[in-house]
Amino acid sequence: MIKKHLERFGEFYRQKVLPIRDKVMHRLTHNPIIRSTHTDILFFGKLRIAITNRRRESVVGIMFIMLWIVGYLVFALYPVFNTLYLSFHNVFFDVGGALRLEFVGIGNYQAAFLQDPYFVEILLSYTLELILNVPVTIVFALIIAMLINQNVALRGLWRTVFFLPVIIASGPVIAELMNQGATTLPSISDYTFIDLVINNIGTFLANPLQALFEQILLVLWFAGIQILILLAGLQKIDKSIYEAAQIDGASPWETFWKITLPSLMPLIVVSIIYTVVSMSVFSLNNVVIYIRDRMLGQATADLTTGYGYSATLAWVYFLVMAIIIGIFVGIVSLRGRLK
Repeated sequence: MIKKHLERFGEFYRQKVLPIRDKVMHRLTHNPIIRSTHTDILFFGKLRIAITNRRRESVVGIMFIMLWIVGYLVFALYPVFNTLYLSFHNVFFDVGGALRLEFVGIGNYQAAFLQDPYFVEILLSYTLELILNVPVTIVFALIIAMLINQNVALRGLWRTVFFLPVIIASGPVIAELMNQGATTLPSISDYTFIDLVINNIGTFLANPLQALFEQILLVLWFAGIQILILLAGLQKIDKSIYEAAQIDGASPWETFWKITLPSLMPLIVVSIIYTVVSMSVFSLNNVVIYIRDRMLGQATADLTTGYGYSATLAWVYFLVMAIIIGIFVGIVSLRGRLK
């Protein structure tokens, strides 16, 4: 019975659906705008593009990710540019509940730097913390990746242990751990040299440095993905290079600086970008919390609350993070060229 229904469906498809499909495909590829052959595509009768195997493979690849591209354009890219549009307006709800936009030009940006008494201070403080936290995270990830890459027992278990925080690193979990003091080392206050360093530098640097020591475990919490990235890079390095270096009399320290580190430079750049982004969008980030609080406030004439003003703060924050990423990547790339 099932075989008979399948045969009927196949016959219907061949007689009814295939001819319509062939006509539609012929119209799509043979019209005044696009004319396609087996070897090239002609646009408007003038622009000719040769069809190569590489371009066929590219089209197939694009078709596979087309669903993601459409979703990104609709659900991500459009909201991003919409926030840029809102940043030039004072956004508020009228009495009837309708959303109203009042164009203020760069007024929101002027308010962020001239009228808001907290944003610049919070942004500078977090920027200094990030400048300190990112190198610590990358160095820690590199050390752990090199240790796991050794021929040690239970390597898979250790990879799981260091990646586990990434899975459970949600805002409520981290908040509860911070409240219980689980993100700091209990004995770190016993080291007097830390207080000595903090007390002998300016407040501008002391606050970020103290925050680093107080939440050192939270900083290392973000190293799970970076460990896997660097571990993959270490496993791709040809072992024969190390053997040749040992024959030439190179020490482990020299092989690290001359072979391991230069080979990992592209992955270190990727890890730096990921670290900055993951820390910057973290839900318990002070800047993110401040922007969210400004968004939920009612818009007023001084432009320090509301959706438009919070969109402005978000774009300023984005530009600062982009500059930090550029500085880090530039330093690493410059060092790689000097090598």
